[in-house]
Parts: sequence; structure tokens; C-alpha cells
Amino acid sequence: MPMNNPQQSADLSTAKVNLETSTIAWSELMRFFAGGLTVMVAKDLDLVEVATQFSKDNKDQVEQWMLANKISKVSDKQAQDWLDSDTLVWSVVVKPWILVQAF
Repeated sequence: MPMNNPQQSADLSTAKVNLETSTIAWSELMRFFAGGLTVMVAKDLDLVEVATQFSKDNKDQVEQWMLANKISKVSDKQAQDWLDSDTLVWSVVVKPWILVQAF
């Protein structure tokens, strides 16, 4: 049965992203960091909402978050700090990106 309701489609997209979100040790993501594919999401943003907007290719919203320093590529210093402290992060894949958020 086709979905004609855009809200229903958006809800399913968000639910799918939510199911794909999990915690992981930062050390497990180092190869993605080395490839420049990890994006840090500020603690005050909803990781699922950010991932949903990435998946929808909502460039305007992503740019707003970037300009507000709410999302950015993980810096070398942040990566080293997380590695040194064996940090767990929330993570979700939105190809090619790995979005991460510290607890």
C-alpha cells in the first residue's frame, strides 16, 4: 500500500534512523575518523533528528547547524580526548557519514 501522507513517511524515516542508533566505543570509529567521515553533533541537538535531516539531504538545515557550531567534523583534539578516555558515543550511520554525539 503506497504512503500518501508525507508525515507518515517522515515518521517512518525517523523511526528507522532511531532503530539504527547505538552506543559504541570511540576507538571502534577511528578508521572512519581517519577517513574524515565522522561528524560531531552537539549534545543539545537530537541525534536522530540530525541524522534524519542528513538522510533527507536537507542542506539548509545542516548548514544552519554548521554555522551555529552545532555540528562539525570531529577535530583531532576531540578524537584524541575520546580515545584517551575510552569514551562511548551515540552513533548512527548516514552514508557516507558517521554521526556521533557524546553522552
